[in-house]
Amino acid sequence: MPNDRHANAESRLKAAMDQLMAGDIPEGLRCDIKSLSILAAVPRATLYRTYPHIKEEFENRLGRAREVTGEPDPRLAQIDRLRGEVASLKGRVSRMKQEAIEAAEFKTLALSRLAEQHDEIQRLRVALESGGNIRTLPVRAHTAPGQ
Repeated sequence: MPNDRHANAESRLKAAMDQLMAGDIPEGLRCDIKSLSILAAVPRATLYRTYPHIKEEFENRLGRAREVTGEPDPRLAQIDRLRGEVASLKGRVSRMKQEAIEAAEFKTLALSRLAEQHDEIQRLRVALESGGNIRTLPVRAHTAPGQ
């Protein structure tokens, strides 16, 4: 009877290992030793004590999978991808904030120059109307360049 229980636990561990390595990871679990023991319904201490060869095989397969394809847990791979995307978006937001600051500074400068020009035009109109030392220049006919 103990051999049947031992063989049954070992087959559950191998099935759980195959399931985790295939990326079929139940909600709340990860692709790790703790999840392997939970999924196989084998206490972790028993896994370490009685089935060290399965633990070692799982760690080897997990290491090879990470070298070849990256993270076998699709959720962790998605988290890594999303972290990269968030970092990229933060950079874009930072650049856009800087551009907005520069645009606001340009707007302030442009409005200031327009106000100065408006004041100068008003001053010149008053000077023209008062008959000061300002003369009106004759207006030339506008011709296209090269004519």
